[in-house]
Amino acid sequence: MNIDQKTIKDLFADKKADFLIPDYQRPYAWGEKECQTLWDDIFAFAFPENDCDKFDSDNDEYFLGPIVTFKNEEGKQEIIDGQQRLTTLMLLLRAFYAIYGHMQDDRAIKTSKLIEQCIWKTDEFGDPDKNALKINSEVATDDEKNEFLYILIEGDAEGKHSRYAANFKFFQVKISEFLKSYPSYFSFLPIRILNNCILLPIEAESQDTALRIFSTLNDRGLPLSDADIFKAQFYKYYANKGKKDDFIKKWKALETLCNSIFHPLRGTPMDELFTRYMYYERALQENKSSTTEALRKFYERDGYALLKNDQTLENIIDLANFWKDVIAQNADRFSTQVLCQLFILNYAPNGMWTYFLSVYYMANRNSDGELNDEDLYTFLNQTIAFVWAYAITNPGVNALRAPIYAEMINIVKHKTIEFRGYMFDRDHVKRAFLNYRFGNNRAITKAMLAWWCFQQEGQELLSSETVFEIEHIYAKNRQTKEKSLEKPELLESLGNKAILERRINIRASDYRFEDKIKYYQGYINNRNQRKEGTKNIELLKLSKTATDFTGVDIEHRNQHIIWSFMEYLTQNGLMK
Repeated sequence: MNIDQKTIKDLFADKKADFLIPDYQRPYAWGEKECQTLWDDIFAFAFPENDCDKFDSDNDEYFLGPIVTFKNEEGKQEIIDGQQRLTTLMLLLRAFYAIYGHMQDDRAIKTSKLIEQCIWKTDEFGDPDKNALKINSEVATDDEKNEFLYILIEGDAEGKHSRYAANFKFFQVKISEFLKSYPSYFSFLPIRILNNCILLPIEAESQDTALRIFSTLNDRGLPLSDADIFKAQFYKYYANKGKKDDFIKKWKALETLCNSIFHPLRGTPMDELFTRYMYYERALQENKSSTTEALRKFYERDGYALLKNDQTLENIIDLANFWKDVIAQNADRFSTQVLCQLFILNYAPNGMWTYFLSVYYMANRNSDGELNDEDLYTFLNQTIAFVWAYAITNPGVNALRAPIYAEMINIVKHKTIEFRGYMFDRDHVKRAFLNYRFGNNRAITKAMLAWWCFQQEGQELLSSETVFEIEHIYAKNRQTKEKSLEKPELLESLGNKAILERRINIRASDYRFEDKIKYYQGYINNRNQRKEGTKNIELLKLSKTATDFTGVDIEHRNQHIIWSFMEYLTQNGLMK
């Protein structure tokens, strides 16, 4: 492994420099924001306090970060990390070169010569071959890479609209503005970029080593995700089988699909898909350890053996399409009763259900990717009952791992799901519910209300695209003004709460129940526009049968919700 910091000039002008952005890398992603930051940082470094003379050319250095590469079989330096910076620096140098092409003074000619040696391959006299660039891009999912190569060769981005073109034009504008504002400084900026801006090239012995090195770096650029690492392994596998183009097409489609359906808080949408699939493979390995290893660590086991299997990619694509239909509430694939349970699960107190359902799907799908509807309905009810109750009696997602992981193994073995060893005691559950404070900031609160909504006879399927919030039927503002609740704690009980569409914006002044009725049922406003009421059938029925909602009503409804959930646990075989 070679590690030796170098100036941009030393790294780029080296006659052996021959960089390749490989197929499996992500497309160029830097925009004007990143380019502006780079320009501002370099300018502030090159001209401290806007003073050319305060720069120490012998000692001042500006570190731009690492470049991780390995030499592939063709002798090219395949870039694992640093693609965004390297690409942008090439565009910046080419923009300077375009300006210098019109200058004939001695400094301009010398600087122009140095830039030539950074962008193009040169002969033994240092003269450039302007059809032989020192960087090439083969990024499979980048439809604009040819524009990048064209801009470097021709120095022209007119009529081009890619990110490469936009950033090249950005630098042209900045350089022109700089030339007008600081004409006497102009020759110093590119030479200080070349001589005093530092990169740390790390040349690994192999791709695997380069990937491992990269995984330990914390870079300010756009790092590769776990899925990007997996793409590299898939790519090598399919390339060796002569199926590179087919793989690239499938991967690009999969990436587009995942971006449209997954929105994880951490990691990328593709990482989320690989995580969901990982739990299926863990279950097949009968791994019920409550300690889950990192995603990359799991897949890199045995030299990424899992990714060197045709079935793995097909399974992952199939799983993505299953989740697409779940999220789209596809009525052609799922019955209404199943879709209602899936709606409830969208409000789960944690994301464990998505892994559980992924394992269930992979283990029980038929050759057409279909599940038995009644079996799926039973499974979803069991999942809701267990996860909801566990969130009350054993709060925290970590506590849920042991029982869920054990059942994942039962699922792939096609055994009955029983949650043996984790059944609930009726008295314990009842006490836990009665003592639990269902604050709006706790996920289980909305989860319980979503479940309760669908316990009402005649409740239709609700759209997963509709945003629901927690409604206090007896308004908090009413208690503030009237103080008519003898037990103020009832305000935050489940008995006083329901899910209500956000679009039904009830004014704070309409705090009495009689005032809310029109919002629940829908009404015509003063502009003669119809404002739709709620689709929560319980609130609709309440608005048509009650004239008020009091503390007695809250207590009765609260007891009804808790009693019904206890019965739900019993029906799903989860009570001792």
